Amino acid sequence: MKVILLKDVLGQGRQGDVVNVAEGYARNYLLPRGLASKASQGKLREIDDRRKSAMLKKEKIEHAARELAASLNGLTVTVRAKTGEAGKLFGSVNNKDIAEALAEQHKITLDKKKLVVREPIKQLGSYSITAKLHPAVQAKIFLEVVEE
Repeated sequence: MKVILLKDVLGQGRQGDVVNVAEGYARNYLLPRGLASKASQGKLREIDDRRKSAMLKKEKIEHAARELAASLNGLTVTVRAKTGEAGKLFGSVNNKDIAEALAEQHKITLDKKKLVVREPIKQLGSYSITAKLHPAVQAKIFLEVVEE
């Protein structure tokens, strides 16, 4: 019997999968517990439409991330910080400071969680920062920390 899984079922498949199971297993276990429903033509079309719309949505998100990456690649952001002796900063420059400077200087709003800073920035100088916009899309931003 063909059924559509409504929830993940161990050993059978994930939610939305169409699987062929024994009739007794479907009638006595899957259907009464609400884990699956009988596969009809209408439901199969509905699942196919949902998958297509989910794919289109993912493609749109990735396309938007690629456009943003194209505008971010190679940008230089300048952050002013208070310094002490020998160019050491009081504190450090963090993701929030970089995101704010990016919004202020280039009018691009970016979530601070998407910026990857390898180690704390505690010296004046130039740094390369990676922005992870999507699992498949990254951009390089150049950061210059200057004295205030």
